[in-house]
Amino acid sequence: MVDVKFFAMLRGIAGLEEKQYQLTEPTTLGELKKRIVADIPSLAEVFASRSILVSVNQEFAKDSDTVADGDEVAFLPPFSGG
Repeated sequence: MVDVKFFAMLRGIAGLEEKQYQLTEPTTLGELKKRIVADIPSLAEVFASRSILVSVNQEFAKDSDTVADGDEVAFLPPFSGG
């Protein structure tokens, strides 16, 4: 099971804070994102944006990185401030 978490505005767009996905084999983050968009279409536009940050097990990740059973994936909006 992969635990997917949505933060800040993404929580509102997704309509939930967290969702679990069953993976039967290691999957790329890009493939998982496609599966999430198929499940939650309201995220399609925001996922297409390059400004969304993604972490796997609290480490920033890119679409080609592998996600496996037991991982935590978090989607975060862009940060700003000073």
